[in-house]
Amino acid sequence: MKTTDRWYSDRLQTDLTLARWGTYGVPVLLFPSAGGDAEEVERFEMVAHLRPLIDAGRAKIYSCDSVAGRAMMDRVGTPDHRLALFNAFHQAVAEEVIPAIHSDSGGKLPVVVAGASIGAFNSLALICRYPHLIDSAVCMSGTYAIEKFIGGRFTDDLYFSSPLHFLPGLDGPVLEALRQRMVIFASGSGEWEDVGESWRAAEVLGAKGVPHRVDDWGPDYKHDWPTWWEMLPMYLDDLLP
Repeated sequence: MKTTDRWYSDRLQTDLTLARWGTYGVPVLLFPSAGGDAEEVERFEMVAHLRPLIDAGRAKIYSCDSVAGRAMMDRVGTPDHRLALFNAFHQAVAEEVIPAIHSDSGGKLPVVVAGASIGAFNSLALICRYPHLIDSAVCMSGTYAIEKFIGGRFTDDLYFSSPLHFLPGLDGPVLEALRQRMVIFASGSGEWEDVGESWRAAEVLGAKGVPHRVDDWGPDYKHDWPTWWEMLPMYLDDLLP
């Protein structure tokens, strides 16, 4: 059963949609690819591949619009504006989307986040920025240096939205909470893939003592949905009770 909720986000200055599949289980928030909406994961059959976990009551799958990713793909406004949207998007997920998930789930359960491509970047950013809200992250075929797609100058919004920039200086209770979490980087090394992106992000986490692992699925796996159909069900099966 699918349900959808939609509301106006003051942080993003636009409507934001949250879709849900399933009734019971651990909440899993899937971030779309760069230009995707909340239902992209259904159209591209990811929900179908997660159906055994949903039907077993182990996972409730959620997904929200990729507002900042869409603006990046469409080159909306200035580079500063697009970087500000990433910062605001992460805040909206923490302050609006995850509370909506908690309300739907009837409790403040830790959320598993996952995504591919820019969805992997958002997954990594959310667990690093808000580890008190996130249990673990599955980052597939990720691109983590978003500034190379946006350009412009280095801004505070880039710093706060990009783990590659803010994590080296992170300390205190947020870092201690993050050290109790788990980040999985998974990438193929086939067409359009760059597993080096995962290794570079992993080095930053490793330097701060954050548990993680990198899985290279090899040259037979390219940057496309069939790769992620195989990856995500396997990792969630391991992570979920």
